[in-house]
Formats: sequence, C-alpha cells, structure tokens
Amino acid sequence: MAKGQDIVSVIKQQIEQFGAQVTMVDVGTVIEVGDGIARIYGLAGAKYNELLQFPGDVMGIALNLEEDSVAAVILGDDSGIKEGDDVRCTGRIAEVPVGEALIGRVVDPLGRPIDGKGEVKCDKVRPLERVAPNVVARKSVDTPVQTGIKAIDSMIPIGRGQRELIIGDRSTGKTVIALDTIINQKGGDLTCIYVAIGQKASKVAQVVANLESHGAMEHTIVVAANASESVALQYLAPYAGCAIGEEFMEQGKDALIIYDDLSKHGWAYRQLSLLLRRPPGREAYPGDIFYLHSRLLERSARMNEENGGGSFTALPIIETQAGDVAAYIPTNVISITDGQIYVEPDLFNAGIRPAVNVGLSVSRVGSAAQTKAMKKVAGKLKLEMAQYRELAAFAQFGTTELDKATRAQIDRGQRITEVLKQPQFAPVPLEKQVMVLYAAINGYIDDVPVNKVVDFETNFYRFMEAKYSKIGKAIAKEKDISSETEKALKAAISEFKKGFLAG
Repeated sequence: MAKGQDIVSVIKQQIEQFGAQVTMVDVGTVIEVGDGIARIYGLAGAKYNELLQFPGDVMGIALNLEEDSVAAVILGDDSGIKEGDDVRCTGRIAEVPVGEALIGRVVDPLGRPIDGKGEVKCDKVRPLERVAPNVVARKSVDTPVQTGIKAIDSMIPIGRGQRELIIGDRSTGKTVIALDTIINQKGGDLTCIYVAIGQKASKVAQVVANLESHGAMEHTIVVAANASESVALQYLAPYAGCAIGEEFMEQGKDALIIYDDLSKHGWAYRQLSLLLRRPPGREAYPGDIFYLHSRLLERSARMNEENGGGSFTALPIIETQAGDVAAYIPTNVISITDGQIYVEPDLFNAGIRPAVNVGLSVSRVGSAAQTKAMKKVAGKLKLEMAQYRELAAFAQFGTTELDKATRAQIDRGQRITEVLKQPQFAPVPLEKQVMVLYAAINGYIDDVPVNKVVDFETNFYRFMEAKYSKIGKAIAKEKDISSETEKALKAAISEFKKGFLAG
C-alpha cells in the first residue's frame, strides 16, 4: 500500500511540475582536493575567475581551465569537501561589495565584516579584476597628496593618481609612513583604504586601534587577509581593496590605497601557482608574477574631466631582504611604479626617523605634484641636501682640514636633517612645513646648536600660532608665498629667533 502511495505522490509531483521552466546548470565532480585546491572533472562552461558553489555553502574560484578539468581555489574551509562531491557554476565572476557603507569598517577580501560591528549594507558589487583605465581617459598628475611628513612632501612629493612604492627592510618604518599619510587626511576629501596581506592578526588590530585613536577610521576602510587565512584570500586581498577604491574614483572622488605588503602577496601567489601545478620560473615564482602586480597597480589613475575627474593613488609596500633592492619582486615593482621611497635600516638605527634615504628615493612626478609654496622651499632644499651628502661622505675620512664654506655647508645639512626628523603619528600641516623649511634653507637656524633644533621647531610653531597665525592661514589658503607673506615671515622668524637664542 505504501509503495502505491509513493508512486501516486511522484505522479502528483510530476503533474505539478509539468511545463515548469527547465534551467541548465553546469555541474562537475571533485576528483581531487587538498591544500585549499580542488580539481574538478567537467564544468566545460566555467569562466576564468568564476565563483563555483561547493557543498555546504563553500565557494571557490576557477583559476586553471584545462581540457577536461578545472582547478579551483577554495575560499574558506576545505575540510568538508571530498572526492565525488558535486560542484556548480554560479555564472558570477569573483566580486566584492563596494560603497560608502564600508567606510570605518574592517572587512575580508570578500567584503564580509571581521570587526564584530554587524553586517555591512552595500547595494552594489564590483568585479575584483578589471582592465585599467585607458591612456585617453587619464590626465597628468598635478594635485598633491599631503602626507604630513616633511621629508616626503618636500623632496619626494606624491600626487593624486600616482603609484609611489615604499621599500625597505623589515622594521624600518614603512607602515608608519603609510599610516601617517592616512592620519594626515583627517577632515580632508581623500578616502583611504588599507590592505593588510598576510600580516599577523595582532598587527592588524594594532593598526586599526592606532587609526581609531587618531580619528582616522572615519575616512578609512581596512581590508585584511591575515597570515592565518587561506592563501586564496591573501591573493585576492589587494584586488578587493582596488575594486573598493575604484568605485570612489568613478564617482569623481579621490581615494588612496596602501598595499601592505606586495612581497607577501607575491609569496601567496607563488604558493597558489605551485599548488595549481603551474610551471615555476625564477625563484620558483610563476611566469606571470610581473603581470600579477602590473595589472593591479595600473588601475591607479587620475581621470580627466570627461571621465569624472576622480583619482586613485596607490602606495604599495615592498619588504626587502638585507637591503637587496635588486631582487626579483622589488625590481619588478620599482619598474611599474612612478618612484620609490627607500627607508634604510642604517638611518633608522642612527635615530633619523622617518629613515628616508633622500639620495635613493625618487618621485617621477616630481614638483608637478607640489603646491607653489612648497616648490619655492623644496627646490633649494634638494640641492642643499645633495651637497651635504657629498661633503659628509668626503669629510668622513678626516684627512684634510675643512675650509670655511665646506664646514658651513655640512653644519647646515646637519640642521636640515634635524628639521626633517619627525615622531610617529604626528603629521605636520603644509603651512607649518613651509615655514620651518623656509627658516632652515635661508640660514636662520645656522647658529642654533644642533641639539636645540627640535626645540627651536616646536617653539617656533607655537610662536607662529600665537602671534602670527595670519601668515600660516595665508599660506594654507593661497598655497603660495606672496611677497608680503614672505616679508612678514622673515620678520616673524627674526623676532622669534632673538627671543629663542636669548632664552
């Protein structure tokens, strides 16, 4: 009797579904799984970078499309996936939610929140991979990104739409330069994205805490793929951050992204490629390791007015081993970017922080990305520092007595070096930078003892704010030093200096 009822219910079901729309789904079978990689037989219609649905709501991304199989990387836990499981194509390319709702949040490369503040309500998604904007749609870089770091804003300026590499050994202050730049955008119009790739979870938490304590999370999005995450998420992280930033650029806004760091991204991609059985090349990296970073960094641009006039600036970070800038990944990324900021362990250990080596650092956009006020003081500053470096190297041998002019040049160089030192998380606004550098290169601090230069600077800012705040406001507003402002500035510096030296 029961068997008869079963047949009846099956017939009923078939009658109900008669004429229903038939949908075709590409289905394949897992033939091998391990190390976060699944090989799937079938899926003839799968596209490169397409999201695949595994059992138990686990997603994967199709990366190797072979004749009769597809190799996919699994996003998340692969322990529940076994040989013989069905895998379906979703028809969706790997994508990430984008929009204003992400500001102030910490998310993973798939846009899922990891800060415990509830879900992120985004109504728009963007594909992770996208072709970089055309040359015709771009405009030359001419507006500065103020980092608040005196040595960088004056001698290695960064413009909106530029790609400037921060390179150096571990623990030399690369991340600090990037974080200072984010903190300096407080109250400005630049949305910042910090991408942490393969970092310790504790370091990422520390970065977020620092940004929060300085009120910088109000304009910042953090995308984190920690060292404990799967290699697939570490590989996707920079592309996710880039897609989030591109959304702001296309709305005509300005965005800044920090990739911390691309060395670990290269390692993640190497691991992924070897697991996918792609042939290894130099240092076991796959053949397309250059393209991995070039297609990412080329997406940063300054768009022209017809295309919305937005900009997207990138500050990739590369960690060198024992100062070897000529290694494989560093040379690749140096050749893609528009200049590099080289931070050196020797300078760091000598107490010169930020430890920027001004001789090896360069900005290929140069003074085009500086305000007129900064141009007026920076031109002389570069020359003074170059001469100082040459003479200091020569004077090291100490075989000859130095003449008066050489001695004066070295003394001034030492004082400028002191002025360029700066503590962590204390970015300096443009007008203060211009005023103190003006005093330094025009010889106003030549007779201030070297160990008193930092005091001179601190008290000088206070004095200018208290008595001559108009000068700072005029420089900030006009972004230039007019002849009247210069006259007033000279008088103010002389007045302050008298009091300082007497005191």
